[in-house]
Amino acid sequence: MAGGAFVSEGGGGGRSYEGGVTAFVIITCIVAAMGGLLFGYDLGISGGVTSMEEFLTKFFPQVESQMKKAKHDTAYCKFDNQMLQLFTSSLYLAALVASFVASVITRKYGRKVSMFIGGLAFLIGALFNAFAINVAMLIVGRLMLGVGVGFANQSTPVYLSEMAPAKIRGALNIGFQMAITVGILVANLINYGTSKMAQHGWRVSLGLAAVPAVVMVIGSFILPDTPNSMLERGKYEEAKQMLKKIRGADNVDHEFQDLLDAVEAAKKVEYPWKNIMKSKYRPALVLCSAIPFFQQITGINVIMFYAPVLFKTLGFGDDAALMSAVITGVVNMLSTFVSIYAVDRYGRRLLFLEGGIQMFICQLLVGSFIGLKFGTTGTGTLTPATADWILAFICVYVAGFAWSWGPLGWLVPSEICPLEIRPAGQAINVSVNMFFTFLIGQFFLTMLCHMKFGLFYFFASMVAIMTVFIYFLLPETKGVPIEEMARVWKQHWFWKKYIPDDAIIGGHDEDNTKPM
Repeated sequence: MAGGAFVSEGGGGGRSYEGGVTAFVIITCIVAAMGGLLFGYDLGISGGVTSMEEFLTKFFPQVESQMKKAKHDTAYCKFDNQMLQLFTSSLYLAALVASFVASVITRKYGRKVSMFIGGLAFLIGALFNAFAINVAMLIVGRLMLGVGVGFANQSTPVYLSEMAPAKIRGALNIGFQMAITVGILVANLINYGTSKMAQHGWRVSLGLAAVPAVVMVIGSFILPDTPNSMLERGKYEEAKQMLKKIRGADNVDHEFQDLLDAVEAAKKVEYPWKNIMKSKYRPALVLCSAIPFFQQITGINVIMFYAPVLFKTLGFGDDAALMSAVITGVVNMLSTFVSIYAVDRYGRRLLFLEGGIQMFICQLLVGSFIGLKFGTTGTGTLTPATADWILAFICVYVAGFAWSWGPLGWLVPSEICPLEIRPAGQAINVSVNMFFTFLIGQFFLTMLCHMKFGLFYFFASMVAIMTVFIYFLLPETKGVPIEEMARVWKQHWFWKKYIPDDAIIGGHDEDNTKPM
């Protein structure tokens, strides 16, 4: 299955390496990407469970009272309850803390160990939630799920970026996002099915989170370690043999030497967290912080883990709310295929910019439709036609996210950090993502209660800002070997001032003063 030599494409002008795309590396990356099932299943399952009456009656009876009151009051505030929101958001707070611990373990013991810990923690959390008898057990279970998500999201994107050839790194890395979308869709379908059960449907929904956890645990045992990780731990010959295997070629000397040079440079770095603050790593630091922040401030997780709640707030019936969440889940999954096809053909920037424009327009339209029907008082009803239009625009919005900020929010930060700061860079990426996911999860229903339809205008304005940010400050990284990213920064109109000449592997680059 291995092809001939290829020349990496893209703005950085990467050097040519022997080897090609092998069946071994594709299968390996597909199995590793299943770590995304953990994150996806939880994103999809929590919103459906929190809209089930049996669950609310057992753990959050005060929310039921609010729902009944809302029939005669404002629809915007039906689910405004801090403890209910804490059930959803506590996971992401735990993931934030876990990602920092995972960064140390990932570097010291390898990517596979972090993946194993993530799967095991998620399994324990799923069992806690399935057998919960009070809110405390629910929260403890969610915290354990958060540890699992933190470890999985720290290690899996790095693993994928290191295993994949630069030529198809984008497509294989997006397998992680694809697994997230599959997890979301499966969760939505399970919620729809369990909502029909006479009792304990919510226990089944929460307990089935153990399935992707088991997949992750088993995968961590059967997957090989990456050459980068082997070199970090002094396993030079094993690393070279693994590189030959994943590239399908015997002559991998050039690529191996570049990896070895990067590892030797990384070993001289005693404090990666201190080093990432250095000027020459400024582009990586800024983008690893800004991209996950912007990814969450699009408002996507409002749709992903509060979809059934949001649709019920807007007047959809119980079944209609859950089915609408299934529809958005299908759109999310199918649209990710667009990114897999396009990311290594047309590049990251085009997808970022097109997706941003599409999301901006849809947020404005959804906010306007809701505003026209409910106004500022929150009283009103949706006609079937209006409900269909809102659902349609939300689906177009989800599609835009699914082929742009969804997968690229994980891909780009994982491919722009040199080895010596990679664990720190990925930890920043995950922790910023989790922190703002926590804030959105904890305060969205309260924000909806107070900002009403204006909340969608707020998210639209954030999408506009981040699209401008990408246009000016993100260079194209398509086809550039990870260890040669310094070339890309050196050619960029803004970032080049931070990159010293000796940071570039294999020579100097010409200045390029145009925005890339």
